[in-house]
Amino acid sequence: MDPRPARRGLGVDVLTAAKTRISRVFDDFARVYVSFSGGKDSGVLLELAAQEARRRGRRIGVLFVDLEAQYAYTVGYIQQMLDRHADVADPYWVALPLNLRNAVSQFEPQWMCWEPGREQDWVRPRPQWQGATPARGGVITDEGYFPFFRRGMEFEEFTPEFGDWYSDGKLTACLVGIRTQESLNRWRTIASQRKRRHEDWAWTTWIADTTVYNAYPLYDWKTEDIWRFYGKTKTPYNQLYDRMHQAGLTIHQARICQPYGDDQRKGLWLYHVIEPHTWSRVVARVNGANFGAIYARESGNVLGRIKIAKPDGLTWEEFAHRLLASMPAETAEHYRDKISGFLHWYETRGYPGGSIPDEGPASDKRVPSWTRICKVLLSNDYWCKGMSFSPQNRYAQAQYKALQRRRRAEWNYFGEAR
Repeated sequence: MDPRPARRGLGVDVLTAAKTRISRVFDDFARVYVSFSGGKDSGVLLELAAQEARRRGRRIGVLFVDLEAQYAYTVGYIQQMLDRHADVADPYWVALPLNLRNAVSQFEPQWMCWEPGREQDWVRPRPQWQGATPARGGVITDEGYFPFFRRGMEFEEFTPEFGDWYSDGKLTACLVGIRTQESLNRWRTIASQRKRRHEDWAWTTWIADTTVYNAYPLYDWKTEDIWRFYGKTKTPYNQLYDRMHQAGLTIHQARICQPYGDDQRKGLWLYHVIEPHTWSRVVARVNGANFGAIYARESGNVLGRIKIAKPDGLTWEEFAHRLLASMPAETAEHYRDKISGFLHWYETRGYPGGSIPDEGPASDKRVPSWTRICKVLLSNDYWCKGMSFSPQNRYAQAQYKALQRRRRAEWNYFGEAR
């Protein structure tokens, strides 16, 4: 059952509501910037924010983090929109070496976009866009441009650091084009009563230890509202969506993001259909990309997406140990850390010695079982979201790994007691 309550109308259409929210942001915040991905939602948001900035004689920042494995359609659209709003927008087109998730390989669980020394392997050359006028600068490729930047930072580390830097200590709003219709997690981002908000606006979230708030003016828009906006206003949109529609995707399935992530790998095959010249580079860029493209849409045991099966004569626990034994040592240890934490959590909740059931529903996060653990392993769910864990940045992960080494010796779930 979907835990989200029924929607309550505000008495105005979503476009009017979004414009009102953006206007309030400009009233209260000294600095405003848009997190722009080149997707349909952030495209609407940039258009509305630029209109408001123009009306007020203000300027806005536009952050685009270029993750290298981009469609040519997306790159062209980014250029088009930044040039369209050159009179009010200060662009930050970032093409720096960041670490990203690779969910299609256990041998290379992360990859670095724009990795120095591997230029011949890049999906495409670094962009050369210089803006509508030379004064507006161009693509940021200098690792010393931002004082906070560290080679190999993760995307989730970079974005709040950028916001803190851009704010310069002033009250700042980062406009983000997320909509609650897209996922339960996005709805929780808006609905949470525990987060700190600006002026109790539910559609804002404070970024800890900064003067920055994320603001979500489009949170109540539906996908149909997004495309109705483009149709009525004739605002430019990323024509990659047209190609996705031709490839058979519905308007609710078409999304733009880096290709190798846990959810994004389902769309790897689209590169082959839409941009064959990009596809060859995408496949060669990271371990497992071709495998992921072939099997990400399949059910069954290959990627563990829907149904999973085990060899005859093995319990699910035995199968899990077999799977761990077949993995690269570092990857296997990562999963053993997570599984140990999972078992210990349930040991303190009525399952002595971590003796959870061998068989159970693989996708029910309320019920512990070795079936559920096997699904995580088969689907290469690196952050173990299927066992209710959350992603960690590399610093938190290093601390967690050191702590888990000590704990595992005490818990002895994998025979580590000395």
